[in-house]
Amino acid sequence: MRSLLPLVLAWVFALPARAGEVQVAVAANFAGPFARIAEQFSAATGHTLKVSSGATGKFYAQIVHGAPFEVLLAADDETPRKLVAEGHAIAGTGFTYALGRLALWSAQPGFVDAQGAVLGSDKVKHVAIANPKVAPYGAAAMAVIRARGLADAVALKLVTGESIAQTFQFVATGNAEIGFVALSQVMAPGRAAAGSYWLVPAAMHGEIRQDAVLLKTGEKNPAARALLEFLKSDAARAVIREHGYGL
Repeated sequence: MRSLLPLVLAWVFALPARAGEVQVAVAANFAGPFARIAEQFSAATGHTLKVSSGATGKFYAQIVHGAPFEVLLAADDETPRKLVAEGHAIAGTGFTYALGRLALWSAQPGFVDAQGAVLGSDKVKHVAIANPKVAPYGAAAMAVIRARGLADAVALKLVTGESIAQTFQFVATGNAEIGFVALSQVMAPGRAAAGSYWLVPAAMHGEIRQDAVLLKTGEKNPAARALLEFLKSDAARAVIREHGYGL
């Protein structure tokens, strides 16, 4: 029996690694594309993902207070850096997975003009934005409003969503005539060309670098590291590009 032991051990170690599970926090603007990427990742690796989507600022607070997320896909690059500096994420694992674009959108065709002048129009009674305190796209929207010199004029019209996803719903349901959303939400497959939008020049709000990072909780989870590597793959990048992001 002893002579068989080396063969048995060799067979055991030759087995493929067990499929794992990863708890992922995903910025709301990236929820759509990530759903497709998650399917590709699971099909390629056998790993499963437990995904939560929401505002980056809220995820930061939850992670700091012990939430069991293992990977964060943020809507900015500041939050991942801050988590690394505070010891909640692993240094050297962060990278930019997408460059976000901001759009002023209406569900009504022809309502938003090519220069976004409608933002200062009297026919607009409600302007939806994501909460600028927790959502980077909301902060970018406020920068655009200030750059246009409309901070006072728009202040009483603002309808604030907890995330960019809720902001999109405010406009989609007609609760706001226009709103600042992620271009990826407007360009989602099957939704392209619905309504009207102005693609905000990046110079008006600065670059929206969306970074991913391995959190401390996922440091010893090979599936978490595999997910971050998969985000850099040609397959994942094709999905990201298709949804209107820069790379």
